[in-house]
Amino acid sequence: MSRSHENLSYQTSTVVQTNQCPLTNHRQLQQPPKSILYQRGIYPPETFTRVTHYDMSLQLTTDLKLKNYLTNVVSQLKEWLFECTVQKLVLVITCLETNEVLERWQFDIECDKSAKESSAPREKSIKTIQDEIRSVIRQITATVTFLPLLETPCAFDLLVYTDKDLVVPEKWEESGPQIIDQSEEVRLRSFTTSIHKVNSMVAYKRTDSV
Repeated sequence: MSRSHENLSYQTSTVVQTNQCPLTNHRQLQQPPKSILYQRGIYPPETFTRVTHYDMSLQLTTDLKLKNYLTNVVSQLKEWLFECTVQKLVLVITCLETNEVLERWQFDIECDKSAKESSAPREKSIKTIQDEIRSVIRQITATVTFLPLLETPCAFDLLVYTDKDLVVPEKWEESGPQIIDQSEEVRLRSFTTSIHKVNSMVAYKRTDSV
């Protein structure tokens, strides 16, 4: 059975600054990572329950430890997104025994610099944003069909790339990028809000059987 890391991580980088951010909905932020953890079997299927959001069927975790972990990460991420001090969110899947990085799901977050001074930022309907998020989740599901099987117990970690000068909570620790050597990459769909654009991709370790 697979399990997750207990500690939170972050990765420093340079990002733009603004004070407006509509990308702060907990469901929007949590659903892609939850979908990946379910689809890749990092947690057993019986620890998820089926619900309907965005007019589609989604899996929510019932594992209390995982729920608390994601809540802690997303709560802090929400604050940093509001301040626009986040550049990317990365979900890393590693072999539990060897710590080798097997997959790296990356969500690049671009912030509109002009929105900081604008009193009337670009408008985009919630329905349109949800439609785009739904497309990303569906593509995650489709992508899993051709990714190599995870044949060993795996762990995961979440990395948040932030402004280098950002004050980081005590429970978070600095982490390396955890890159995969000689990886294959697949670009996924992007989605945008009135302030942010999120581009996503997955890098995975190629095996002889692929």
